[in-house]
Amino acid sequence: MKIVVLDGYTLNPGDLSWERLLDLGEVVLHDRTPSDKILERSKGAEVLITNKTPLTEEIMKSLPDLKYIGVLATGYNVVDAEAAKRRNIIVTNVPAYSTMSVAQLTFSLLLELCHHVQRQSDSVIQGKWAQSPDFCYSDFPLKELSGKTIGIIGFGNIGKKVADIATVFGMNIIAASRHQMDQSERKNFRWVQINDLLEQADVVSIHCPLTPETKGLMNAGSLKRMKRSAFLLNTSRGPVVVEQDLADALNNGIIAGAGIDVLSSEPPSIDNPLFKAKNCIITPHIAWATKEARVRLMDIAISNIASFIDGKPVNVVS
Repeated sequence: MKIVVLDGYTLNPGDLSWERLLDLGEVVLHDRTPSDKILERSKGAEVLITNKTPLTEEIMKSLPDLKYIGVLATGYNVVDAEAAKRRNIIVTNVPAYSTMSVAQLTFSLLLELCHHVQRQSDSVIQGKWAQSPDFCYSDFPLKELSGKTIGIIGFGNIGKKVADIATVFGMNIIAASRHQMDQSERKNFRWVQINDLLEQADVVSIHCPLTPETKGLMNAGSLKRMKRSAFLLNTSRGPVVVEQDLADALNNGIIAGAGIDVLSSEPPSIDNPLFKAKNCIITPHIAWATKEARVRLMDIAISNIASFIDGKPVNVVS
């Protein structure tokens, strides 16, 4: 069986092993595949593995041997899943591998907004503390999370883990989700509608999937509903936020700050408006990418392929 990995570098930049995959068939590994090479590199493959390389219906039509597409992520919008279904091509994803890592970065962004740790450290290294007449100082306002309200948009595995961590910090939790399951064990929790969440939360944290309904969810109108002292966090998908609207909200004091791990275009254009926005922290889509999470991703992705070869596919999305 010919297995082609189209873009394996972000999963494995050299610190993991493809050995288990090599045992499953004839494997061709590519770090990255430009759009004009997708078809050429996919010829003859029965199994294609992709992270961000798009697989459209036009490409599938030209690959008569293709039987399986494995997505190296939880989200699978990079694949035309409906076209795959029509062509009897199985598509699988890798669910729940990065829950802890994404929740961890969510609070890394939030704590940076509360304490400005890097900026404080930079000022010390630049000599400001050595010249201070007092034993301590701060150039930035400091905030404590205890007693604050976090509003979580999307309450799947990651949203729940964020709520768990928020509870440890003494925060109150409100959430909005398409599916509202029993959370009676959480004494500091309430379900609310999205507009109420925006108006009541001190921190709005986005953990919903990208769908036609959530695209552009955070726009000028929704941002104006937030408290002027509130922070926005996005570790889900970039297009959930209208970036120009967020930049305007930050620059005009509509909200107090933002921590962003995902952008609408990745890699982004150098003139992305958030790059010049006030009190905006941006990380390069790394929430998923701890080594521990990548090990889990690799293990599940290869197990998905093995299960397909055995005739018992798992984690099928199409």
